[in-house]
Amino acid sequence: MFTQFFGLKYNPFSKEIAPEHLFASRDLAELESRLKYLKQVRGIGLVSGEPGCGKTCALRKFTAELNPAHFRPCYFALSTVTALEFYQGLARALGEEPKHKKVSLFAQIQETILAMHNERHLVPVIVLDEIHLASNHVLEDIRLLFNFRMDSHNPFILILAGQSLIRTKLALNANNPLRQRLAVKYFMRGLEKDEIRDYCLSLLKKAGCHEEIFSPQGFEAIYATTNGLPRLINNLVTTCLILAAGEKKTVVDQEIVYQAQKELEI
Repeated sequence: MFTQFFGLKYNPFSKEIAPEHLFASRDLAELESRLKYLKQVRGIGLVSGEPGCGKTCALRKFTAELNPAHFRPCYFALSTVTALEFYQGLARALGEEPKHKKVSLFAQIQETILAMHNERHLVPVIVLDEIHLASNHVLEDIRLLFNFRMDSHNPFILILAGQSLIRTKLALNANNPLRQRLAVKYFMRGLEKDEIRDYCLSLLKKAGCHEEIFSPQGFEAIYATTNGLPRLINNLVTTCLILAAGEKKTVVDQEIVYQAQKELEI
């Protein structure tokens, strides 16, 4: 097992990494700044990026750090659902038993959000993930559903998160009303080239390894292969460690990275 070979307490590049162990990249810091502003003004925000850039991890960290006395996180991953199914899923995410008709669901969701805000003094923080899969009908319903007091009141925080396609969808004239209501927009790009080394070393250190087990050329090959996308980096580096341990090599060099790349077919 590579963890034993490199003296690791666990696999530091697993997707199960705790939010507090996320690497403080420039990309993450900028997103956190935007979300801090959204937390103050409330309303709708958009977080987009390529697959594997770290959107969901970053939002998991954001919601985990919210004060439970003031905020109630709700997470709902969209798939190719109908508008009715979207309403039902959102009602469940808010802790409600969904009503049967769409018009009743509309009222139920708005009443639940208002009651949470006005009576329990909690701001619901609703994360709609995979928003790029939503149809234009669902996007229009989102705009209507989160319109309170003739669009003059925001008793909620709504974060739309998805792949780059959502920006193309929101550019359509039909979705212009929703796009205009976005208080915050941020496109995640992943790690920059000069952050790769610190990213890998920080995670290895947290897992108990304090040795320099990657060569400078190895880090360059990792960036060239993954373009800085954290999920691809995690998969590639884990494979590198497995290969290095199998060959009894204590340093991961450029050659091992290329072997791992071929194995993963990145």
